[in-house]
Amino acid sequence: MYERYGKRLLDIILSLAATIILAIPMGLVALWIKLDSPGPVFFKQRRVGKGKTHFNILKFRTMRGDTPHDVPTHLLKDADSYITGSGAFLRKTSLDELPQLFNIWKGEMSIVGPRPERPELAAEIEKEIPEFCYRLKMKAGLTGYAQVYGKYNTTSYDKLKLDLTYIRNYSLLLDLKLILMTPKIMMLKESTAGVADNGK
Repeated sequence: MYERYGKRLLDIILSLAATIILAIPMGLVALWIKLDSPGPVFFKQRRVGKGKTHFNILKFRTMRGDTPHDVPTHLLKDADSYITGSGAFLRKTSLDELPQLFNIWKGEMSIVGPRPERPELAAEIEKEIPEFCYRLKMKAGLTGYAQVYGKYNTTSYDKLKLDLTYIRNYSLLLDLKLILMTPKIMMLKESTAGVADNGK
């Protein structure tokens, strides 16, 4: 119980500090997005969190405003052509993920935890791997064990094993270790490549 409260306190302190420190860079990114292409600065997408609760994850928009909303991005013809100039950079550096600091403030996410999936994708995975829902014993995270030790193309089964390793061995010290390791991982191309996230 004490570790749970400690984790929430760590989330609040670090997300607040990060938002203050990054306020100007995030403002410049928002301006770049507006100047780069028509459309909103932010992109919201439904995700599954702890206990199968749904919430809207927040990202900087990386795709054109006219990208079809009724078709998963990975099924779009020439999907890469929808990515904006600013979006390509934001995806490569994972800076499009920064608005999730607000999800952490609201308590929908944690800084460290299993990466949240889209509800429809999670449902499909669970048909093949029923244990996949065990990841939802903890809040979804901005970064996590699977993100640090896995790769972009890590299979769902391997992602499950990594996330369960985190859940079994959870401690505040482990969270701090993963947070410190995350910046290096963010810069690895293989961890940020692809458009399967539908991150407009």
